Amino acid sequence: MKTYREELWFNVPSRRGFINITKSVEDCVKNSGIQEGLALINAMHITASVFINDDESGLHHDYEQWLEGLAPHEPISRYQHNRTGEDNGDAHLKRQVMGREVVVAITKGKLDFGPWEQIFYGEFDGKRKKRVLVKIIGE
Repeated sequence: MKTYREELWFNVPSRRGFINITKSVEDCVKNSGIQEGLALINAMHITASVFINDDESGLHHDYEQWLEGLAPHEPISRYQHNRTGEDNGDAHLKRQVMGREVVVAITKGKLDFGPWEQIFYGEFDGKRKKRVLVKIIGE
């Protein structure tokens, strides 16, 4: 069995945002040379997420509204976590809902997706450099 590891780095200029990282992960699969296996893609920061869904702007807007309704950023005093001097208690909760990682099968050297599936990096406390780990195993 072979393994491959790569880090993808992002710096979202706003507090929150979604980035389609499918092409970057496809490049990792190609670089790995693995034809049959699994790709693990996970956010390496506790205020960011990796998830799979449709690349549709209305859906991204809906996520933004829904997540802000579940865990509003303000007032920041509502979160005990923020009493440590942070202002990102909401970002931790949003990440918990959206998830840490995804695993995608690799078949014949390609990501084996269902219709409309794409991989996204979700940022909930941006304005600084963060990374995503891509770990691929297989033959």
